[in-house]
Amino acid sequence: MTALSLTPGWLRSEKMLEGFGVTEANWHDAVERAPDFIHSETPFYIGRAVVALATDPKIMAKSGHALSAGGLAREYNFTDVDGRQPPAY
Repeated sequence: MTALSLTPGWLRSEKMLEGFGVTEANWHDAVERAPDFIHSETPFYIGRAVVALATDPKIMAKSGHALSAGGLAREYNFTDVDGRQPPAY
C-alpha cells in the first residue's frame, strides 16, 4: 500500500473564477488584477496527476512523499486542459 500526499497549485475552481468575476473562457482577464493567476490550474490538472500515479507500476517509491500536481506534470509529461504545465507550488 502506498501512502502519499498530493496538493494542487493555485486552483482555478468555480469559486475562484466567481471571485474574480470571470469564467473559464475568459479567466485571463483576471491576470491584470492578480498577475500570479496566470499560473493557476484547473481541477483537471490534479486529476491527471492522480491518473499518472494510479498507473505508475513504481508508485511504491513515492510512498511517504508530499507531491504536487505541477511536479508530477513534469515527471509524467502531462498538461492541464489548456495545454499548459502550471508550476509546482
